[in-house]
Amino acid sequence: MTAILPLGLDELLTTTRSVRKRLDFSKPVERETIQQCIEIAIQAPTPSNLQNWHFVVVTEVEKRRALADLYRKGREIYVTLPSATPNLEYEDPKRNRMQEKIEESAQYLNMYFQEAPVHVIPCIEGRTDSSKQAEGWGDTPNILLQSAQWGSIAPATWNFMLAARARGLGTCWTSLHLFFEEQAAEIIGIPYDKIMQACLMPVAYTKGTDFKLGKRDPIDSVIHWDSW
Repeated sequence: MTAILPLGLDELLTTTRSVRKRLDFSKPVERETIQQCIEIAIQAPTPSNLQNWHFVVVTEVEKRRALADLYRKGREIYVTLPSATPNLEYEDPKRNRMQEKIEESAQYLNMYFQEAPVHVIPCIEGRTDSSKQAEGWGDTPNILLQSAQWGSIAPATWNFMLAARARGLGTCWTSLHLFFEEQAAEIIGIPYDKIMQACLMPVAYTKGTDFKLGKRDPIDSVIHWDSW
């Protein structure tokens, strides 16, 4: 049984970071530990009790390398986009420096992604990127279908990330491999026409377990009482 870190609830919720440079690639992750995290993941709230989630756990070296290559190809596309994080400039110099650090850690993960001993791909049944998802739903607005699908897999994935953090594991939600989602599906046998991948998470034990709160915008800039 993997030891649970002595974290209070608020500390767990506020220090579960996107971990990149502090992933310990040298330490194996036990199958039992991943299974424990997924057992907690599927207890997440879900719209209408859908329970249409799946978690693909990838440990084979060649498959991890192939997924990492797709991630890198996706990043090559991403960094050319005007709205990509590396291309954004802020008036606040502190925020620019913070973004530079994030980009540095992203480049590190880009280089060593395949070294993470476990890759986890949360998936959801039913696609929302074509007309196929509307079958049986009549004139249901697409945004409602999107909300139901992502409102199921996103909380489950967050539960996984929290459970992992509590066990000394680091995770990071990445999505750049989705530029080539169908190819990723072929690598690990996902039925692409029926199953949608939500993200690709490297999972590893962390170098140290103390993580600080992330720097965020003031609460007054994101909260709206009764109207926008």
